[in-house]
Amino acid sequence: MKTKAITVKTYEYEFCFPQLDTLVQVEETAGEVIVRATRDTFSLDRKILFIRELAAEGFIPDQYRWFALPEQPGACGVCWRVDYSWLKYSDEMVARTRRFMIRLFSGGAILWLVMMVLLFLRAGR
Repeated sequence: MKTKAITVKTYEYEFCFPQLDTLVQVEETAGEVIVRATRDTFSLDRKILFIRELAAEGFIPDQYRWFALPEQPGACGVCWRVDYSWLKYSDEMVARTRRFMIRLFSGGAILWLVMMVLLFLRAGR
């Protein structure tokens, strides 16, 4: 007996709002939209406008163009979360940071060693 897995298309988009110091990820899956923001900096009106803008630009289905947040979260297919777990460090950034820290600690150790040698040479005189 063969079973076929049903594949659901998932679309993810990331947006940056530097004036609000907030990153936003929008995930659209089978008619449900999940918006993850790194901080709770959006007012209710701004959330509604953002969802409408996404629909107008074609990121999410057109039905959200006339969107209004209901009293119960998630009742209309949009779930707004404050969540930063989706952020991942790139391998390039980790490697660059590691090189910087190795240079910083090596330079500090060499400077400390030079200072100790100078201190003991002066103390011996």
